[in-house]
Amino acid sequence: MDKENKAQLSSFLQVLPPVEFCCIYGSALHQNNRDKSSMVDYILGVSDPVQWHSENLKMNRDHYASWMVYLGGAKLITQVADEIGVGVHFNPFVTWNDGMVKYGVVRMHDLVEDILNWERFYLSGRLQKPVHILADNLDIGILNSVNLRAAISAALLLLPSKFTEEDLYAKICSLSYMGDLRMLFAEDRNKVMKIVQGQFDLFQTMYGPPLDEYVAKDLLRFSSSGGQPAHIYQDCGLSAAHSLVSYLPPMVRSQMGRKLGENEKMSASGRVIHEVVIGSREEAATCMQKVVRRIVMVSSARQAVSGLLAVGGVNAARYLGSKMHKAWKSWT
Repeated sequence: MDKENKAQLSSFLQVLPPVEFCCIYGSALHQNNRDKSSMVDYILGVSDPVQWHSENLKMNRDHYASWMVYLGGAKLITQVADEIGVGVHFNPFVTWNDGMVKYGVVRMHDLVEDILNWERFYLSGRLQKPVHILADNLDIGILNSVNLRAAISAALLLLPSKFTEEDLYAKICSLSYMGDLRMLFAEDRNKVMKIVQGQFDLFQTMYGPPLDEYVAKDLLRFSSSGGQPAHIYQDCGLSAAHSLVSYLPPMVRSQMGRKLGENEKMSASGRVIHEVVIGSREEAATCMQKVVRRIVMVSSARQAVSGLLAVGGVNAARYLGSKMHKAWKSWT
């Protein structure tokens, strides 16, 4: 992304109350000359959503569904996001700079928890795909490296002993869509491959450093010849599977432990560590997949209901219609 486009996208923050974190994702990442017919997607992290929405309602009342503004204002907006959804309030179809913007607002504490634990596996899933950070007061970009390692480990458990770099990124990308109810009727069936192929260089930049760590630990080996795409070989032994599971988020490991059993071990620092009992790599992969699918299914259902309430009737129909049109095109 060139400086001019970055400056243009950053200027949207000037019409909003201050934020702790901001990133953009989606097609805007690889458009130096922005297509103003496509919507630019922002994630905004704030310390106190009620206070932030209160200020934003004074500045940008028209960004919100009218029924939420009149019936409860900032408190209702935040309650719907927290109690019905997964802690994120989205304002789509916001007109700005001759184009359209969608922005999601999340409490910073919830964002951090999702990155570290995959508690909702919603924004953490988005941050496993390429994003461009425009503001970061709390070093979320650095913290997200934990999320990227967890994504690599989960993907490797689901991949065979030999695969390509594109296979790896596609599997990582697909994690946050496993169990997503929208994939049944309101998403492009080719979405994952379109994301990976359209942003392949960004995936390489994003995942290069953590993949080097896996190579250094002999969990992976890259091989290329004659200018052909690199093949990746992984250790599929039980010891390697234990290592991969240990990189998964604590909440995922805990749920796997309840299904497969746990052993208690003492760390070098004297802390008790609960280690998931793994009978085979296939057993660990199947269990992990079920746990993640369950989290995504619940979160996607909650966010779908919350989102429809948040945008109001007309915009809800407009947004759902747009999604279903893309899905229909991909199926036909």
